[in-house]
Amino acid sequence: MLPVLIVLPLLVAAGLLAAPAASDRVVSAVWTATTGVLVALVAGTWVAYRLHPPAAGGQAFVVDVAWIPSVGSRFHLGVDGLSLPLVALTAVLFLAAAVHAGRRRDNLGRYAALMLFLQSASLGVFVALDLLVFFVFFDLSIVGMYFVIAGWGQVASAERRRAALLFFLYTFAGSLALLLGFIGLYLAADPHTFDMVELARANPLAGRGVLGGIVLGAVLLGLAIKTPTFPFHTWLPPAHTSAPAEGSAILAGVLLKMGTYGFLRIAMPLLPQAWRAWAWVIVVIGVISVLHGALVALAQDDLKRMVAYTSVNHMGYIVLAVGAAGLGGGADEAARSLAVTGAVTQMVSHGLITGALFLLCGVLHDRGGTYAMSRYGGLAGVAPVFTALFAVAAFASLGLPGLSGFVAELQIFTGSLATAPVPTAVAVLGIVVTAALFLRALGRLGTGSTRTPDGRTFGDVTAREVVAVVPLLVLVVVLGVYPSLVLDVISPAAGTVVQLVGR
Repeated sequence: MLPVLIVLPLLVAAGLLAAPAASDRVVSAVWTATTGVLVALVAGTWVAYRLHPPAAGGQAFVVDVAWIPSVGSRFHLGVDGLSLPLVALTAVLFLAAAVHAGRRRDNLGRYAALMLFLQSASLGVFVALDLLVFFVFFDLSIVGMYFVIAGWGQVASAERRRAALLFFLYTFAGSLALLLGFIGLYLAADPHTFDMVELARANPLAGRGVLGGIVLGAVLLGLAIKTPTFPFHTWLPPAHTSAPAEGSAILAGVLLKMGTYGFLRIAMPLLPQAWRAWAWVIVVIGVISVLHGALVALAQDDLKRMVAYTSVNHMGYIVLAVGAAGLGGGADEAARSLAVTGAVTQMVSHGLITGALFLLCGVLHDRGGTYAMSRYGGLAGVAPVFTALFAVAAFASLGLPGLSGFVAELQIFTGSLATAPVPTAVAVLGIVVTAALFLRALGRLGTGSTRTPDGRTFGDVTAREVVAVVPLLVLVVVLGVYPSLVLDVISPAAGTVVQLVGR
């Protein structure tokens, strides 16, 4: 099943490129149908996983074949409670992107092929169990997003090329640091291997403090840039501002999760002693990201930049949680497991909420030609559905009870308080600032007398835009009301990570 998830979008992408004369209607239908089939396949995988879960610490739907025998690298794939929710998130967000794009983009065939390529790379990252396989898909996702921003951005070509280049250079430099860390793990293992399962079992850098710290530093640098955390976040706002709405939704909803997922899949279980030694530094970086992202977002007039900075804020909560999970040695294992469960839940929740917010930013730009909130007002009167959808997404992002963000942040703060009480208490201030900035944005856009840039007509969301955004928000509500749907899958795997870190 897992190879099909990776290969199917690639085959369809190749088919679209081979048929340049296909009409936009056909391209859109093929793209949407392919992403719909992938959602159905992932749903089937989820049901099968729930019916036949793997043993504790194990993987399901494992594929393991030789790839580069000379270095012992294998095409090793599998899913567990850490990766399956992110695979599902990826499938859902790419379907929403396909529906939202419709037939509106220039060179739609190439755009759809590129997005399908990006989907394949993203799914590959989340199912990889070999460091080299992970690295290859990680890098391919950078290439895909670079061309999405540079080719179909919503700003002048020179500006979007600069933003795309900044994104590529930052994240590619991070991936090179990541590769150095992977090579360090490979050389430390006896026998040498890139297999994550074997490396987690062997713990090759146990008792090698300096070397373990250096390898962890390389891995952390690569993942921190991708997340992004302060001070490696400066590529994010221009990338989001320049990208098309679907590109921003995928960048925030899927690609940012590759960094935080790497913390849980690679850094924590493969380098447990080094992780514990540096846990306080990680906690501090998380708190700074929470507060810096929220405060800078509060100062923005550009709605898309504001949402981008809230991503730095929300990723900070995840970094805080995984850092706190490395504190306290073997004590408070239940609390540390709760923090990790909250971190994974936050990845899913943030992906759904921010995906919806960026698609709604695209609606705003399509109508008014700008993201500047000061140019709009009174949209609740002329676009009530748009305002209502934005309100639901905003309340979810600020963590209102009954929505997925509340479930995630409650677990993060409850779990983190046990081992890092003071930093966690400081990080709670981020919620207050986030609430203020979203309520301010909602007030500026929705209330007052009607005002649009240059007096343009602001039409409400179309049926296609509703079909793209509403399912994401429905899932936000479902996970807020019935969180066991994902927590039953995430919690056992989170417990395994905490046990591995505590070795």
